Parts: sequence; C-alpha cells; structure tokens
Amino acid sequence: MAKKLELGLDTFGDVSVDASGETLSHAQVLRNLVEEARLADSLGLDYFGIGEHHRVDFAVSAPEVLLAAIAAQTERIHLGTAVTVLSSDDPIRVFQRFATLDAVSNGRAEIILGRGSFTESFPLFGFELSQYEELFEEKLQLFAEVRKQEPITWTGNTRAPLSNQSVYPPIENGLLKTWIGVGGSPESVVRAAHYGFPLMLAIIGGEPHRFAPFVKLYKQALEQFGQPLQPVGVHSPGHVSDTDEQAKDELWPHYRVLLDRIGRERGWPPITRERFEAEAGPEGALFVGSPETVATKIARAAKLLELDRFDLKYANGTMPHENLMHSIELYGSEVAPRVRELLGAEEFVNS
Repeated sequence: MAKKLELGLDTFGDVSVDASGETLSHAQVLRNLVEEARLADSLGLDYFGIGEHHRVDFAVSAPEVLLAAIAAQTERIHLGTAVTVLSSDDPIRVFQRFATLDAVSNGRAEIILGRGSFTESFPLFGFELSQYEELFEEKLQLFAEVRKQEPITWTGNTRAPLSNQSVYPPIENGLLKTWIGVGGSPESVVRAAHYGFPLMLAIIGGEPHRFAPFVKLYKQALEQFGQPLQPVGVHSPGHVSDTDEQAKDELWPHYRVLLDRIGRERGWPPITRERFEAEAGPEGALFVGSPETVATKIARAAKLLELDRFDLKYANGTMPHENLMHSIELYGSEVAPRVRELLGAEEFVNS
C-alpha cells in the first residue's frame, strides 16, 4: 500500500472506575482525557477524536471545549469528534466552534458528523424524533453550505432561513476537514459521496470484511456525483495490553458492563464471554490483544477496505485510566510502527 495509513484514537469519555473500583466523577474523567490526549500526541499518533453524548455513563457533552483544552497542551495531533450529533445542533454554531478550534490549534481541527446512535440530545434540545431523518438531511445540507465560507442564502423546514449571510470566523487555511460517520446504511454512504465528504465507517460488531461493499459503493457514488476521490476511515473498539489474554481479561468486565447497560435499553440479550471471544478473534470487530495481534488485525482491515485512517476506540466501559494509558502507550509505540511495517511488506500486501 503506497499511501500512508493514519492511525488515531477515539473515546466517548466513558465514566470509569479507579484502581479500587470506585466510580470517578465526570470532572475527573474529563481531566484524565486531557492526559490521554497528551500521551497520544507525544507518541506521534495522527488523530484524537471525542464523541458527544448526553447521558450519565459518558462524560463529554461539549467536545469542542475539551478539544480546545487539549489543543493548548499538544503540538501536532489532529483533533476532532467521534461524532458530532448534527441533527440536534445548529450547523452554523457547530461550524463556528470548530473554526475557533482550528484557529487555536493552528489548523488541526477536524469534524465527523453523524446522526448519533443515542437519542438523548433530541428531547434535551427540543427536537422531535419523528424528524430524525429530515433534521440530519437539512442540517447537513446547510453545514455543507457554511463550510464553503461564502455568503449563504438558504431555506428549510427545521430552522430560520438565511439571506446572503456570512459566518465567522473563517477557517484560516483551506476548508474544515469534514467526515460523515456511517454505521452501516447504504443511504448514508451515498449521502457522504453526494457532498464529497470523507467516509468514516463505525465497525463495532461482526466481521470488518462485510463493509467492503460500502467502500465500493462510496467510490462508485463519488464518481457518479463528479466528486474527487476521498479518504475512507474505520472506527472500531479495542484494547492493547502486553499479551492477548491480558488484554482480553482487562477489557472483558468493563466491556460487559457497557454492552449489557446499552442492551437493557435496546432489548438486546446479555453479552456472553463466548461472543466476546469471537469478536476479539481474527474475524471480529474488537481489536483487542497484544501489540502484534492488534497490528496484524488493523493492517488486514486496512488492506481489505483500502483505508486511509484507522481509529481505535480505546475506551470501552468502566476501565481504569491507568489501563487506558498503557493501551495508548502500546498503540503508539508498538502497534502503529508495526502496522506500517506490515503494510509495507510485499508478502503481506500480496497475501
């Protein structure tokens, strides 16, 4: 693979426990996130993404504020979201916040826009779930216009119209890098291509190779819409430790708490260790194990899906900060160089 694969980290700011099992405050989790991002930057990783949520088990509801704090303490890592729930926000204010982040970070801001897999923000901010599709489509259309940094005239059903209005501050150099996060809907893939935005695939369960048709569809749609080729990325959960068994044993109890809590809300059965082991295996969506195991799995997914970026969702449930820091350390110092070594090896590329 000639192109360089970018390697990043994502987190939702999961509310975690300390070494004694006591639940940390939301404030402490936020402070820990800044430390985790500083470590990622020092290791030379490419991206640090923070998801937006409005519920008790995730600490981050205002990612741009946290990202600005991180920008002040880092030098080169790109900073963005995973994802911004555009449907329940205002596209102009979203752009302004990220333009501000781009300025204070000297051009390191990115944004991943999505509809979100949780719906708490809709009643919180006064939006109707019955307008779920319309809200995202209209607001994405408006965001795409704002991103051009030209005077806007726009009319829709979900907010007040605009007439020849400009939005400030502008991006200092070029355009704000804007991805569309997609969980597995062909319509969302085509929508990303329509606007000419890079595609970020959230692969959180099942076999990554199932997403190869979405990558093919995206590239075909880009061509049909007359858009230039755009990057494709993947966001997947995982955890790195010294050995495969240690990584799985560290992750399992916290991952189980996370999945079972969400499962109770959505009517899913409790996760079993057997299913966890399958997802952690060579064909599953959990990138968990020793540095060599995780690197091999990332490299194979990158080759199969022709990826430009892979983001490891390194925080999954209540895992302590110290374990997360060790995972980040191994990901940056051992996994990342090994992935690039594998992708550059002729026998791997041709396998």
